[in-house]
Amino acid sequence: MSSFAIRASLRTASALASRQPTRPTTAMATLAAWRFFSTKPTSTTESSMPPRMLDHDDARDIDPDGFQTPYTNLPPLPRDPDESLQTIRARLTYQARKRGILETDLLLSTFAKEFLGKMTIDECRRFDKFLDEPDWDIYYWVTGKKEVPERWKGDAVFEKIVKHAKNEGRVVRQMPAL
Repeated sequence: MSSFAIRASLRTASALASRQPTRPTTAMATLAAWRFFSTKPTSTTESSMPPRMLDHDDARDIDPDGFQTPYTNLPPLPRDPDESLQTIRARLTYQARKRGILETDLLLSTFAKEFLGKMTIDECRRFDKFLDEPDWDIYYWVTGKKEVPERWKGDAVFEKIVKHAKNEGRVVRQMPAL
């Protein structure tokens, strides 16, 4: 064994030996840690009380933008204003396919495959802005399960996505290859 391998294995062994168990020990504790958010006490009188637990419906109380989601939105990535239409389409194709939630992946990637090649640069920029929204919100807005915010009501690209999601032609859709 080389001296590098010996040092690496010693570092690994010492790191494992000093590690304290940080994971919840029961299934219920794991579920509670996954499902709920806790907030810090707001005053010294509350410090003896356990932290208040918020469920998903209460998350909007702490979200400064008022979104009704259990997570905060990440700020949009900076975009190159001189990006060519071909580059925008390639990036949007990838971003529509790699969302993280299968349902949204399927809706947006098949939409991108069918319509992105025909969209103007302004429509591509609106679609790009739409992709900055959280996945579950996109899914619920497009399927009509949740109220659409004012910023997307009447938007031509959003209406195309909704029509695509209705699948009036009963087309069997599958994920397009990248």
